[in-house]
Amino acid sequence: MPARDSRTGPSSDRFTVTYRVRATAGDVEARARGIAVEQSVEMPLAAIDDEYILSGIVGAVEEIADIGAGLFDVRIGLATATVGRDAGQFLNMLFGNTSLHEDVTLWDVAVPEALVEAFGGPRHGIAALRQRLRLHGRALTGSALKPQGLPPERLALLAEHLARGGLDFIKDDHGLANQSYSSFAERVRACAAGVARGTRATGHPTRYIPSVTGDLDQMRGQAALARDEGLDCLMVAPMISGFPAVQALVRGFPEMAFFAHPSLGGAARIAPDLLIGGLFRLIGADAVIFPTYGGRFGYSPDTCRRLAVSARRTDDGMKPALPVPAGGIGLERIREILDFYGEDTMLLIGGSLLLAREHIIQATEQFTRAVADHALI
Repeated sequence: MPARDSRTGPSSDRFTVTYRVRATAGDVEARARGIAVEQSVEMPLAAIDDEYILSGIVGAVEEIADIGAGLFDVRIGLATATVGRDAGQFLNMLFGNTSLHEDVTLWDVAVPEALVEAFGGPRHGIAALRQRLRLHGRALTGSALKPQGLPPERLALLAEHLARGGLDFIKDDHGLANQSYSSFAERVRACAAGVARGTRATGHPTRYIPSVTGDLDQMRGQAALARDEGLDCLMVAPMISGFPAVQALVRGFPEMAFFAHPSLGGAARIAPDLLIGGLFRLIGADAVIFPTYGGRFGYSPDTCRRLAVSARRTDDGMKPALPVPAGGIGLERIREILDFYGEDTMLLIGGSLLLAREHIIQATEQFTRAVADHALI
């Protein structure tokens, strides 16, 4: 009897990935087999003489469903063993080389329990965010500090005004980084102090969310500075910083709640509900920011609904993440947006408040009152 292969990973130890493929009925089977090989071993199968690889590692086409209009949902099983415990490698296995093919969109993935345990999902989730604010029974509110180009003292004054208006969260605009006109350290210290002044005036525990950027060492240093300033929330852009870096930050700063920004999320053909609502949550996002329908971006109501449902899942062993619709929401749309998303949502309104200029405190109070009143309907 030949020696037992010591490598683990039986053929049943797989996760299923769904690709939406544009093809003809006559070509789709070959296209599916090609994706299965590309996303697993990336070489001619005839050149492989290792039975373990052929049976346990090579991707397997599980199903092809014709959804009409020349589109097919192709489900492929990939070996969980190929991922390790690396969030970047997981993304690579999902859509690495195949993302280079214009006829394929990464549509969905059934994440196995082993990877849920490896990546962990949100450390805090919706319930803990509410507990920090001592807030239950209504949607959450937020805004952003902008535009980039302002010095720290002006951003701090804006942060104070927004806090005086009663917001729950005030975040850095994603364009704020470590620029010469507003270094991270100066900005965070000033804005944290500004928010603190606002909270002393209102008694409401508004949270400030600085955006951490740069390489992993820089982000770790920024996160430590924010923690030393008494902050307990951070914002990251996973598609800019990279999944492994976000994974490291979440593990290294367990007391921090992480808000994931969608910047560059449209550069790859990955379904938004999977990327923002699913994969961002998988690597530790406690809240996910996304462009809502009817704003200045093109997401449809169906896409936004699926994204929010994906973020708030509770049936997969992870905590639910808070959906944060944004991107051109006017004050006049508050009731519509909350009717659509429900109370376990944070509304992020920026430009509509900034337009109020010297009356920004009053405009912010109008926003927070409207959200509170909606909960009474």
